[in-house]
Amino acid sequence: MTTLFEREIGDGTLSFESGKLAQKANGSVLVKYYDNTLLVTATTAQPREGIDFFPLTVDVEERLYARGKIPGSFFKREGRPSTHSILMARLTDRPIRPLFPKDFRNEVQVISTPMSVDLANPYDVMTVIGASTALTISDIPFEGPISATRIGYMNDDFIVNPSYEQIEKSDLDLVVASSRSGVIMMEAGANEVTEDIVLEAIERALAVNLSVIELQEQLAEAYGKPPLEYAPRAYDAELTATVIADTAEALDEALGMEDADEADAKVAEVKAEVFEKHGEEHEQSVIESAFDEAQEAAFKRRVLNHGERPDGRSLKEIRPLSSEVGLFPRTHGTGVFTRGETQVLGVCTLGSVGDAQKIDNLSPEDEKRFMLHYNFPPFSTGEARPIRSTGRREIGHGMLAEKALAAVIPTNEEFPYTIRVVGECLSSNGSTSMATVCAGTLALMDAGVPIKRPVAGISIGLVTGEGGQYVTLTDIQGKEDHMGDMDFKVA
Repeated sequence: MTTLFEREIGDGTLSFESGKLAQKANGSVLVKYYDNTLLVTATTAQPREGIDFFPLTVDVEERLYARGKIPGSFFKREGRPSTHSILMARLTDRPIRPLFPKDFRNEVQVISTPMSVDLANPYDVMTVIGASTALTISDIPFEGPISATRIGYMNDDFIVNPSYEQIEKSDLDLVVASSRSGVIMMEAGANEVTEDIVLEAIERALAVNLSVIELQEQLAEAYGKPPLEYAPRAYDAELTATVIADTAEALDEALGMEDADEADAKVAEVKAEVFEKHGEEHEQSVIESAFDEAQEAAFKRRVLNHGERPDGRSLKEIRPLSSEVGLFPRTHGTGVFTRGETQVLGVCTLGSVGDAQKIDNLSPEDEKRFMLHYNFPPFSTGEARPIRSTGRREIGHGMLAEKALAAVIPTNEEFPYTIRVVGECLSSNGSTSMATVCAGTLALMDAGVPIKRPVAGISIGLVTGEGGQYVTLTDIQGKEDHMGDMDFKVA
């Protein structure tokens, strides 16, 4: 049986078709929008023995046949994922990951395979919509559906899901992913637009998302599978409540200590006591999970009730800042930016127009003259581990910083050079991507690139409590990122 649902979204028709392709997957859907067509599947497998985390994998498998092209490599077949596909996979992963049950440890893999692309309209928001739809109609436990919408702003008007050509001329490129409850994720690049325009764009995206969510719900009602029964792993609600109550006083005391080493020692002592008390009855991973929840509860109490952060700063206080330029004799431009324990070295290199990067993917872009690459070596967190090829996180964080600086880069006519900035993370404790924005600005100016204006970036956290209680935190560090409810990077 094939089920087809469709709805007008912006200037195009979004349709879902299920029941024809990839029937061995737990959920599969063919998503069509304009002449873009994606096959999106969601599959689950039994959990690995002893696993204490949720193993979700999201892949976007670009096939150049989708644009009627043979790959340009020697082997004439697709190789490792392109930056383009990795960024789409991350865009999809971020909003769906929080919507699985806390005690679900089964392997889940979502794969989006573009079957046809029109090179006129981006299909990245389709990967988010398709992933949500495949999960929603499957038997995999998922607290969706969600949707994603891109909003552009051009000639004083908002555009829903603008084309590549419109994005090129737009002052705003905003993607908003949301559920019925509200925003889950946002990603944007902008040409110095006002906060009011961004706010209205978010509200318009939410309205479009609701329409797409309704369409997914209709498809699920007609074609959805009954939910999968699974064995809860590495989470025990009763134990968690006990540990939170038993450790509240001691963890509050630890969070109030000014000396970070003393605080860490106190937390380790409390943790050891918890393991000693519950070790015979519960698995280590279950106790670990319960203690993490207790730490998060203590952190939230302190921040919400007393306005106090783990390092003693006030809610809006930024850690000490410093910067320096011109560090090395043979590099074209350098700048090191330090914020607390976060430190990034920016290095700018200028090349000829012929040094522009050649692009071979499923977008109309064929070359790139401004590149920002981000490296995160193990010593930046005090670790010793093998150095592999560039990871997805490094690609994603580099693109965040690149988007932030792209708006101030001079045009090819104004400055006919290829520009490469590399952000070397030398020390990490909170938002190295936004420190890369600052270090990149310094390096560009040191290299003599006539940028329009300096750019700065900071990370804002959110801590929520009962009854709508919340506070925002300026310049979050590692602990606050881990235990808070949001990491919102703004440049």
